[in-house]
Amino acid sequence: MGPPPVVTGVSPKEGPPGTRVTVRGEFLGTGPTDLQGLTICGCDCLLSAEWKSPNKIIARSGPGKGRGDIIVTTRYGGRGTSTVQFRGYHETIGPMKESAVWVEEAPLQTLAWGRRSLSPTSYQQEDPLGLSIEENDKKFPEDDLHELFPEGSGDLVSEQFVAGWFLLEHHHATTFDDLRAGLAFLRRKVDGQKEGQLSFLKANAGSVMDQLDTLMILKDRFESDMKEHGPDPTAKVEKAIQESVLEANKLFDEVLARRDRADATRNALGVLQRFKFLFSLPVSIERNIRKGDYDVVINDYARAKNLFSNTDVAIFKKVLVEVEQRISRLREILHSKLQDMPSTLEEQKKIIRNLVNLEATGDPAWDGISCHSTFISQRLTSCRDEHIAAEIAAGEDTSKTSKSGLQSTPLSHKFGKSTKNNNNSQPQEWLSSVPQRVLFVEELTQIVSNRFPDLWKLGQAYFSGELNVRVEPSRQAQFKRMVLTTIELFSGLLRAAVLPHTLDRMSIQRQTYGTWPSQGMEGVGPWLPRCLRYVRSTYSSLIRLDLPGEALDIVAILIFDLRVHCMSTLFQQASEHVKSLHKMETWKIEFDSKHGGITALPSQFESKVQEVVQLVKESVLLGEHRETPLLENSNAQRELSALVQGLLLSFSQSLEILASSNEAMMQENHSTAVSQLIGSPAIYRGREKESSGPAWEQKLLTTLSNCQYTAKVVLPHLSELFTRYGFPSPTLPIATATNALSVLDRRILEIYLEQKSDPLVGTIEPSMYLGRFDWDTRQKPTDIRPYAKEIIANMIGVHAEVHRVSPNLVSCVLTQIVETVAEELSRLMSCVTRFSVEGNQQARADIQAVQETVRLFTTPTAQSFFDEALEAIPPLPSTADMKVVKDILLKFHVRMRLQLMAFGDTKNQQTAAVPDM
Repeated sequence: MGPPPVVTGVSPKEGPPGTRVTVRGEFLGTGPTDLQGLTICGCDCLLSAEWKSPNKIIARSGPGKGRGDIIVTTRYGGRGTSTVQFRGYHETIGPMKESAVWVEEAPLQTLAWGRRSLSPTSYQQEDPLGLSIEENDKKFPEDDLHELFPEGSGDLVSEQFVAGWFLLEHHHATTFDDLRAGLAFLRRKVDGQKEGQLSFLKANAGSVMDQLDTLMILKDRFESDMKEHGPDPTAKVEKAIQESVLEANKLFDEVLARRDRADATRNALGVLQRFKFLFSLPVSIERNIRKGDYDVVINDYARAKNLFSNTDVAIFKKVLVEVEQRISRLREILHSKLQDMPSTLEEQKKIIRNLVNLEATGDPAWDGISCHSTFISQRLTSCRDEHIAAEIAAGEDTSKTSKSGLQSTPLSHKFGKSTKNNNNSQPQEWLSSVPQRVLFVEELTQIVSNRFPDLWKLGQAYFSGELNVRVEPSRQAQFKRMVLTTIELFSGLLRAAVLPHTLDRMSIQRQTYGTWPSQGMEGVGPWLPRCLRYVRSTYSSLIRLDLPGEALDIVAILIFDLRVHCMSTLFQQASEHVKSLHKMETWKIEFDSKHGGITALPSQFESKVQEVVQLVKESVLLGEHRETPLLENSNAQRELSALVQGLLLSFSQSLEILASSNEAMMQENHSTAVSQLIGSPAIYRGREKESSGPAWEQKLLTTLSNCQYTAKVVLPHLSELFTRYGFPSPTLPIATATNALSVLDRRILEIYLEQKSDPLVGTIEPSMYLGRFDWDTRQKPTDIRPYAKEIIANMIGVHAEVHRVSPNLVSCVLTQIVETVAEELSRLMSCVTRFSVEGNQQARADIQAVQETVRLFTTPTAQSFFDEALEAIPPLPSTADMKVVKDILLKFHVRMRLQLMAFGDTKNQQTAAVPDM
């Protein structure tokens, strides 16, 4: 690059169009080929420019008018500047203006810019009357003038000049007084010119004398030639000239021929040098195509067309044909690149612009849009086919592994956790644990997020005119259908993979979007929130594109269905987990001052519910931009209520399984009731078979305590939890779960009471009549009989067993057992046919001892049974007999004080008087 040109001088500084102007300055180019442009007063004068030196250029001024800069542009210096200005004007030489020199009226044919003739007819002439010419709206119609003066003209210099035409054309609205004044002005002007002829001659005397001398010399020479050579002196001269030419040609034929050849060669070299750009253009195009410089090729091609498109030179036409062949090949290359996918948006736009600039046939922009849409559809379907094949292959490998007896992969590997410290294998193990459908969703959403925006932006550039392509009216509807088809394909493929049941609801055959293996949905559930995040991310990118509402609605409905399915799956999985909590029961009892002994099972249940509620809220309930709130849909609300109810009921089912297993164990270990007075205590039989762990009675009571704790504490906490996390109030699910726990509570209690009461009650009668005892005995009583002590001992054992697990259950359990014992005593007393006084005393002492011992757990029903038992015994005849009973009871309180303290009755801990009988 060189310094820019600077124009510092011009001569002359003003002139009419066609004036020969000498431009001087610095850095005006290194040669004629370096000169790229020359403007004078804004008019291009390059074609008339003649480069002399780097400091001088000669040219003719253009038709510019007014002052303006002289700007020189060179190849190496670029556009220059000017420190001087040239003033152009249009000189008017009319028929009434005197001139001392000859005025050339013929047009300047040598000027190349095609100006009109500089004859006086083209000049703006002054009005001879000295009046102003009206505006165009006051002009007389030209058609009417032609009708009035068919052979006339209004031109002052025309031979057909008609004064009437001139007046109608220029002064048809001028008043008569103004015309008279104009006539007076014309007469004064003519008179003034007549008076000024002498002064004009004086001012131009030199020119006039030179002209007269020249005419006289011509006259004298012409007369002398006529005398010497006759009337036609030029004939001999012409003949002599012709003979001289013939002789000269004979002498210099060879020289002239060589000169002609040299001139021809020189001209050819000049043409080659001058049009070097055109002749080297085919090679340049080939070279730039190989380099990939398509913009350079397009610029050179456009320049060649502008310069030589209308040429009649044969060699130029031949070169242009070769150029067109190479440009056609370039069009094919660009069209092939346009169809070659994947390609970025900017690359496609650039290729389309190149094809448009090369005037390619068809609609390259629409071809690019169609190719992009087809590529996305093919990529989506190929992604589906790859993952379906991978899932089928994985299923076959799994079946082979199971048949060969190999163990399955541990659960820890599912989430990429390895027992060995092998960092390289962890990502591969994690990827192998991810279901193929989840990997498919991830890849599919990534394809749409990366590729679809380019398709949409390319379409917008096409319709906005950015690509400089004429848009057909039907393209809008076709592009919209193209966009909707791509979005529908994306939605359908996702539904076929993770929501196949929705295709049946939408009356769409599953084969339309591919058939996945039926067993592949088993492991997808835990990954649905992840899939939902992928789809939401793609939805956000589509929203930013400002797509039509129809396209966005397709994805919005897909997300809504996926949210509902994700919510349903998460709750169902949580329910299954809660149902299997009985397998995790360790029977490690934790005591609470308010609720007694419970295990970790209710806390695990509450934690699992809290975990799934939080996960559902974060991934499902919280709707993002342009998503329908899930809880505003009535169907979703009903399904959510059913899912919550199922989750809460699943814990009662887990507790029921525990209770059933304990019941089965209890029946397995159950044996015929035998009194401890005869053999081992019946209520403890069966424990001997257990090597470790709590007994079945303790497990049953623990399950009962967990059941009550869940109903009283856990369910209210969960109700607050649901409300706090924005869920609808779970009134019905909580009530249903509470009712189920109440039913289970009664059932467990009945099982326990049945297994405890029956052995206890069954030993009363054998113990009562042990040793062939008869109530008609004559033996004086001194203490309560062993059967009564056995009853008290058995109930103490039940009390201790229940109290050790849950003190809150003591009253509930013992009241039922006391009622059973009281009923049995009443039955046995009513069956006695005869009492002696001693038997009467013994029976009263036994029944009252048992009654006072369990006084705190005696219900009205039990009291009525005790009363019936006492009523079945005849009254004692004397006070002395009654004193015997009292003494027996006093001894009972003293001797069994430790046993009586087990029931927590402070009255029995003191020696009190026996109540009236």
